Amino acid sequence: MNKEITKILLLLMTTCTFFSQAQESEEPVEAIAQEAVVTEVDTANSFQKIKLDGIAAVVGDYVILDSDIEKTLIDLRSQGASTEDITHCSLLGKLMEDRLYAHQAVQDSILVSDDEVNATSDRQIQQLIQQVGSMEKVLQFYKKESVEDFREELYNINKLRMLSEKMQQKIVSDIKVTPEEVRQFFRNIPEDEKPVFGAELEISQIVKMPKIPEEEKQKVINKLREIKADVEDNDASFSVKAILYSQDPGSKSKGGFYSMTRQTPFVKEFKDVAFSLQEGEISEPFETVFGYHIIFIEKIRGQELDLRHILIQPEIPQSAIDAAKIELDTIRKHVLEGKYTFAEAALNFSDEKETKFDGGLLRNPINFDSRFELTKMDPTLYNQVRNLKDGEISYPLLEADPRGGPPKYKILKVTNRYDEHEADFAKDYLKIQELALREKQYKAIQEWMEEHIKDTYVSVNAANKSCDFANNWVKK
Repeated sequence: MNKEITKILLLLMTTCTFFSQAQESEEPVEAIAQEAVVTEVDTANSFQKIKLDGIAAVVGDYVILDSDIEKTLIDLRSQGASTEDITHCSLLGKLMEDRLYAHQAVQDSILVSDDEVNATSDRQIQQLIQQVGSMEKVLQFYKKESVEDFREELYNINKLRMLSEKMQQKIVSDIKVTPEEVRQFFRNIPEDEKPVFGAELEISQIVKMPKIPEEEKQKVINKLREIKADVEDNDASFSVKAILYSQDPGSKSKGGFYSMTRQTPFVKEFKDVAFSLQEGEISEPFETVFGYHIIFIEKIRGQELDLRHILIQPEIPQSAIDAAKIELDTIRKHVLEGKYTFAEAALNFSDEKETKFDGGLLRNPINFDSRFELTKMDPTLYNQVRNLKDGEISYPLLEADPRGGPPKYKILKVTNRYDEHEADFAKDYLKIQELALREKQYKAIQEWMEEHIKDTYVSVNAANKSCDFANNWVKK
């Protein structure tokens, strides 16, 4: 892999790997304490200095230690990433880029609230506990003496990462490519370097949601009204009620707390209710795809809300789940018998609004194209369709909602197959457009880097000044 490809690989890496350490300082590098050393006496009474840690570089208010580089490399390996072509210098350059983004975000008053950072840290901690079994094992694995130490490090990491991401989003947010730019991009690719797109599938599906009995829905609504009345009339704690009754795994342990703006990716129904309430008000029970909610507005700060909510999902009887499967079996049989096409069945019978009006056709979440490249498909979806032959329809498959909603049954059909092929402008326009956009964004980021490195305090340790950085960090 040449240097250019390595540079792009590093640019596209996750900003700040999960457990690389973020260090901040208000002082220039010259004022920071000298590198820690120990002395060791051998049998000849000679002394040898061994460096334990040192300062690799400083970017603005951020210090990068030698240990940060090593820890980032270890994290990449632990995540299964290949580090064969990643050098000490290229990794240091990537860490310096992250710090420059974060430093400039602060200068541009791009804000990341403590609530946002802490909510992210809480989710990560819960995921880690689920993976290893307990908080004690998490602390042991990451060699932390206390939960407070671990949370503090997570906070620093996530704060830097989120600032860096927001700064990058700001740089590229307004960048678009015109059809003519896409055309010129494609024409400028040498014939022997035209991209080759892998085998692709178009997939359609019909979904049936188990019908929840009205009496089950009413039980939940009544329970939520009871909780609301207890808080309003008896001064009960909404936070405690959320811990006791909410079925939202993302907020239950925090007393139902979320901090949100209109841009926060919550479902429309939730945001509509939240932004209709006054500070201190509790909503009536309302429904989303996840179940039934009530919301309590704790604080309004301009366009940002601090709220608590309780989610309760109605019980779905097994008879309703079985009925959905039987209905899909019947639909499948009728399609195979030719009573109607798969697309007609999707339009008339599917419960999934996002796909039913397009004949059940699935859209790739990456670019909203109808094609899925086999090597990049979601593994679950790939396993569901990989053995389907042309014209074949799967038997009903029970699938849990990854967002936490009720389960659903679906049948799938591969409606088109495309063999591996060299890029064709007409057939692969959306993919070529995406490549052209990425190149334009990459150039914008490189220009931004060049400009802001000049205007930012940067100091590189003497041992690293010989690095062949992609950016002018040593300001030659």
